[in-house]
Amino acid sequence: MTLRLPSPDGTTRPYEPRPTPLTLSPGPTPRSRTVFSAAHVVADPYADVSPGSPAAVDWEATLAFRRHLWSHGLGVAEAMDTAQRGMGLDWPAAAELIRRSAAEARAVGGLIACGVGTDQLGPSATLPQVWSAYEEQLALVEGVGAQPILMASRALAAAARSPEDYAAVYTDLLRQASEPVILHWLGPMFDPALDGYWGSSDLDEATETFLKVIAAHPDKVDGIKVSLLDARREVALRRRLPDGVRCYTGDDFNYPELIAGDEQGFSHALLGIFDPLGPLAAEAVRVLDKGDTAAFRALLDPTVDLSRHLFAPPTRFYKTGVVLLAWLAGHQSHFTMVGGLQSARSLPHLARAYELADGLGLFPDPALAAARMTSLLTVSGVPQ
Repeated sequence: MTLRLPSPDGTTRPYEPRPTPLTLSPGPTPRSRTVFSAAHVVADPYADVSPGSPAAVDWEATLAFRRHLWSHGLGVAEAMDTAQRGMGLDWPAAAELIRRSAAEARAVGGLIACGVGTDQLGPSATLPQVWSAYEEQLALVEGVGAQPILMASRALAAAARSPEDYAAVYTDLLRQASEPVILHWLGPMFDPALDGYWGSSDLDEATETFLKVIAAHPDKVDGIKVSLLDARREVALRRRLPDGVRCYTGDDFNYPELIAGDEQGFSHALLGIFDPLGPLAAEAVRVLDKGDTAAFRALLDPTVDLSRHLFAPPTRFYKTGVVLLAWLAGHQSHFTMVGGLQSARSLPHLARAYELADGLGLFPDPALAAARMTSLLTVSGVPQ
């Protein structure tokens, strides 16, 4: 089979799909690094909804994908931005997702951490309302036995007037937490509403506030997830963390080098790109468990082109490519997203995502992926 893939200049090019996939069998949990995949949700394609409607989720397909990740030894970071949190997935659906996934994790013995945010709030929330919203979600996540991830909050970014406001909210939440949490710093490239988080658009100043929050209760911080797409800044921050506080990279541009680390340390991982890369990423880290950094890099470095493509600006729409690849890989029966975000990327962008993923051998059934991609191209007006 030869596909004709559209290019941004309006032409098409021939592409011969890879005949065989990588062989990646389920395996044990990696030992040398803690690795979370931030997992997407599967929309219900039969729901009669429109953009702005409450999210309609195909629960069985969504949970089946999480079982797939757990079977390969990965942890699941649930109800994060990869799950379209704040971009189609509302708080009632996120709360149900957390409950269902936590129960599934208990059933299969899977590692799970869940996002705690403030997305039940409307616009113009006050600082006390932000505080209460965080507390409500923290109670839910702890109540189902999952590890909390304190997510960056649009409402807090809008309500806070100083670094001290951030410090007060987070310090109190850490004081209340029953077990150590993961703090999440998401940059404005992922969500423009988070510009100036921690009280300053100057990242050096913001970093100092962030570190002060951690220093106030280091026993309540398991780790930090940093999503700033700046490897040097992450390494510098990683080296300043208190003993026992881990760094979970959220850098979908530089993850191989950050996970591999250097003579002064390394990052664990909590990554959206590990949704489509799950089995390959888990295998790479198991190789790293054996001390073979070169083989780890040989497996994971070739995936960076795909990740940089999926996370290209506007970065927040990377979820569209992630869901496309899940459909092409056979993890769901359709290319439909909550909020209608399957339309958020251009056809040439999606075609290139297919080409890169196929070249890596990520599709368990390359013929199925090619047939599905052909159907998408055909219905979009690209003759085959």
